[in-house]
Amino acid sequence: MDNFLDKTLEILANAGGRIVLAILVFIVGKFIINRLMKIFTKAKFVKEMDATASRFILSALKVVLYVVLVVSIIGILGVPMASVVAVIASCGVAVGLALQGALGNLAGGIMLLIFRPFNVGDYVSAAGGEGTVQEISMFYTVLLTVDNKKITIPNGALMNANVENFSSEEKRRVDLSFNLGGGNDISKVQEIMLGIMNANEKVLQDPAPFAAPLAGIPGGLQYTVRAWCKSADYWDVYFALQKDIAKALGDAGVSGPAPATTVVMDK
Repeated sequence: MDNFLDKTLEILANAGGRIVLAILVFIVGKFIINRLMKIFTKAKFVKEMDATASRFILSALKVVLYVVLVVSIIGILGVPMASVVAVIASCGVAVGLALQGALGNLAGGIMLLIFRPFNVGDYVSAAGGEGTVQEISMFYTVLLTVDNKKITIPNGALMNANVENFSSEEKRRVDLSFNLGGGNDISKVQEIMLGIMNANEKVLQDPAPFAAPLAGIPGGLQYTVRAWCKSADYWDVYFALQKDIAKALGDAGVSGPAPATTVVMDK
């Protein structure tokens, strides 16, 4: 009986020592990982990369470091690595099915990094979300909307969706429509619209601004206004033209569409 108790106490003492050591290794390892990530983040070669590649690589590196830490702790606890490998192998099918979504997102993140449909800082619309790309990690892409909401989209969904990138090109075209009366002088209306566009410093002259009647509407004509600008100036030009053209047309006495007439037949 005494031998049994002594053996039990010895086993518990050894196990307790390993558990304490594993906890210490985890704490120290986590501290080292955080320090290494800060060093890599400030490293010159990382800063020289574009934001998309650097954030993805740092995210992947962090995952790898934590995997190494977990494997080290398993070894300290005395779990034979051969047993761990055997368990993983025996559960391979189940693990594969459970992780197929995560693996798809990982593959999507790698494809995004290679083909670059967008970069960090671009304004995009994809997979039901729209906003400025804040981060492309291993599994998810984070967008920030114009009203400061964060949208997290799986990378796998992004690779299978149509991506509309509003920032990829240097120039964008502003398209506006104005519904005006059919009795207005078309040349006068065009002159007013073109004058406002030419007076705006952010409107580019190549391609040249354009204004013309587009289609007939009940009681008048629909005019289209097209102006090119730098992508960064899109919304400034959009709102400025919307306001200034409407004001100039009103000051010039340009009328709107004739009101619809309802005819009621009495029996």
